Amino acid sequence: MDLLADFYEQVTGVAINRLRPGEYAELRTPGGVLAITSQRKLDARTPGAATPAAKRSLIVDFRVEDVDRERARLGPIVRRFVLEPTDQPWGNRAMLSRDPDGNLVNVFHPIRR
Repeated sequence: MDLLADFYEQVTGVAINRLRPGEYAELRTPGGVLAITSQRKLDARTPGAATPAAKRSLIVDFRVEDVDRERARLGPIVRRFVLEPTDQPWGNRAMLSRDPDGNLVNVFHPIRR
């Protein structure tokens, strides 16, 4: 849980509110909330509902002003990029990486024509 909280705090530059340190944290933005909870806390209410580092179907999207600038900034934070900044046929410039649990993180911006 702390690895994920630290990762998203560094990636977004938004301070994580650690409401219950080691158990529950929230990253609040004007557009939404990313809630991060510990395995122990989740299992207390819903045993076996989630397995850390086994989630490979979730994609967390971040819309940014400049994907290439974010690539340079995130280089020291992100362990592995799945896709380097690339223009996509649907009109976005995007890059993909993984968070500490293996979830895909998509950083994108619409291509201005």
